[in-house]
Amino acid sequence: MALAEEPGESKTTPLDVFKVARDWWLNGRRLNLVALADEVGVSRATLFRWVGNKELLLGEILWSMYAETFDYALKTAEGTGIDYIVDVYRRVGQVAVNFEPLKRFLRQDPEYALRVLTTDATTHHDRIVAVWKKLFDEQVELGHLPADMDTGRLAALIIRINEGCAYSEMICGRQGSLEEGCYGLRLLLTGRA
Repeated sequence: MALAEEPGESKTTPLDVFKVARDWWLNGRRLNLVALADEVGVSRATLFRWVGNKELLLGEILWSMYAETFDYALKTAEGTGIDYIVDVYRRVGQVAVNFEPLKRFLRQDPEYALRVLTTDATTHHDRIVAVWKKLFDEQVELGHLPADMDTGRLAALIIRINEGCAYSEMICGRQGSLEEGCYGLRLLLTGRA
């Protein structure tokens, strides 16, 4: 999204801002939009027009990493049909639970992190549901899932199950389990464990 620059501003683009912000976040530097505007050389007003607010920028950063992980999982998952879907789920989950920047983000401010990751404060959650719906739709088209399956509801449900497993320790003080999520997904898809 290219917006007209204010007089005297550099040729910095929204993508440049995103790259710097993502690098900050990956390296454990807290996002401060005023400091970010200063570092990239744009006015605060321009930065806020480009990114909206800190939550939306964080949502974009998190989504960019999730999308890369999901695409990789789609390409490397094994099996067909339900076995393939569960393997995609497992591969994405393994990356997420072992990704140090995400773990640090969750430790620093769990309530804020959960709001960014799981609510309508950003588009992150809805985008995750959408890519899973697309995967389920493709599997329906291939004949691996029942044609009458409501893939949108299924995607939303499995992502909530995933969030419960991934963030269980913060939510209720119990260690989460990726395998419990895989079990739940297989149960939802087949009606049996």
